[in-house]
Amino acid sequence: MDITEVTTEGLRRELKVVVGADELERRLSARLDDLSGRVRIKGFRPGHVPKAHLRKVYGRSVMAEVVQQAVAETSREAISQRQERPAFQPNILLPEDEKEIDKIFSGTADLAYTMSFEVLPKFDTMDFGKIEVEKPIADVSSADIDKALERLSNANPLYKAKDGPAAEGDRLIIDFKGSIDGEEFKGGSAEDAQIVLGGRNFIPGFEEGLAGAKTGEQRAVEATFPDDYPEARLAGKAASFAVTVKEVASPEAPTIDDDFAKALGLESVEKLREMVKQRLDQDRMAASRLKLKRALLDKLNSAYDFELPPTLVDNEFQAIWRQVTSDLEQTKRTFEDEGTTEDQAKAEYRDIAARRVRLGLILSEVGARNKIEVSDDEVNRALLERVKQFPGQERKVYDFYRNNPQALAEIRAPLFEDKVVDFITELANVTEKPVSVEELYADPDDAGGHHHEHEHEHDHDHHHDHDHDHHHDHDHDHGKKKRKKK
Repeated sequence: MDITEVTTEGLRRELKVVVGADELERRLSARLDDLSGRVRIKGFRPGHVPKAHLRKVYGRSVMAEVVQQAVAETSREAISQRQERPAFQPNILLPEDEKEIDKIFSGTADLAYTMSFEVLPKFDTMDFGKIEVEKPIADVSSADIDKALERLSNANPLYKAKDGPAAEGDRLIIDFKGSIDGEEFKGGSAEDAQIVLGGRNFIPGFEEGLAGAKTGEQRAVEATFPDDYPEARLAGKAASFAVTVKEVASPEAPTIDDDFAKALGLESVEKLREMVKQRLDQDRMAASRLKLKRALLDKLNSAYDFELPPTLVDNEFQAIWRQVTSDLEQTKRTFEDEGTTEDQAKAEYRDIAARRVRLGLILSEVGARNKIEVSDDEVNRALLERVKQFPGQERKVYDFYRNNPQALAEIRAPLFEDKVVDFITELANVTEKPVSVEELYADPDDAGGHHHEHEHEHDHDHHHDHDHDHHHDHDHDHGKKKRKKK
């Protein structure tokens, strides 16, 4: 094998690799020897087929395999000899001229091909002790717990029967029978069904048709199944429902006492307050860590300046751009609606793509140099948490990830990232900064400074599953710019 460097420009590499005809002949001969002991050809005893006959019958197809294997092996060897670190699978360009291919296959010409790729940049990791970063902290006060309990009470109302007409927020208990074109349809009837006006849990027109209804009233309600309704036989169809209103009840916030706590599975108000405080503490710690992580990534992004593999950046940009344009199409908005132009948006998102690639390379290098690894047990635990998000489909989702290496890698990637971030955080100079809860949850990309606390007080099973937007990229703090930089 002979390797010639054609192009070395920045991180781009193009090599010409030549595999001699004599080497291809040796490989072909070895394959034919192996083949002779396995093929069955009429007129010859097993294992005694002359190589010349095998070459005549199978030569071209076997040589095609030989060339393919030779390219795979020599391309890996070429990279290994040069101690290169490709950023992605090299692009192999084989001869296309039929006459040249015939010469190679007949053993009268060398195999010459080119391989092009980009290499990962080389850089030294910095002294992380020089990084100064603030960690926002918002302690949970008694007043915070009171507010959370109030929200919890409002989220779990008691309903008291009333004689007046049904209004927004009222709960109705109804019997109904549905028909399309005068014929009842499967799944269109129910008894003692509960419906909260304003909940938007029924097809369009159904709740509206019950506004102002009273206990004991019978109504004919007209409603239409959406065009994208899962059952094709009903999609887009107009239906009539004969409804009997058996009860109209208005919501009342329950008193926060021991009975209320017991209804939620706890012993007393004191235990309820403890549970709420624990949830608030957990959520605020997670929010605090997320803010610290973003600040740390900002510092790393600013501290390093090295050339990025252009294809990696372009691939990342294309992935972001597809999501951006898809979101705009679904919401029927334009770049002008978002206060920008397409060209400006492309420039901004390309910067975000470059940031993601840069941080990914930094974290990968830090992890490799410090032997930071994610165990199979850690991946499996994270996978089980992901599976819980698909009730009723757990086995199907679990098998999908276990049988799909790329999907499983998307489970492993954020675990690795968090480990590396934790490693750097331990070395960095971190200062805790007391802030208000509004500051803790304020989105830095949201000019309105909206408060995004998620206490999960309504999770009566005590399962805390707050997801801080882990996904496949290395950054997590950038996404749709007008919605939220993740």
